[in-house]
Amino acid sequence: MKTIELRQKSKQELQQLLKENREKVRQFRFDLISGKVKNIRLIRSIKKDIARIMTIMEEEKTLKQ
Repeated sequence: MKTIELRQKSKQELQQLLKENREKVRQFRFDLISGKVKNIRLIRSIKKDIARIMTIMEEEKTLKQ
């Protein structure tokens, strides 16, 4: 997901996306161990999305202070 799209979302939507992406990473790790996953690069993009979401949330937090 692009940063511009993330900035348009509300705080609750960002928190929900963060929760969903963390669950995806957790599930991905289990699938990786069991051999179900062929594209291991997918986890990289999910982790980058998590980092983007956390960065935007932190920026909003510091702007309000």
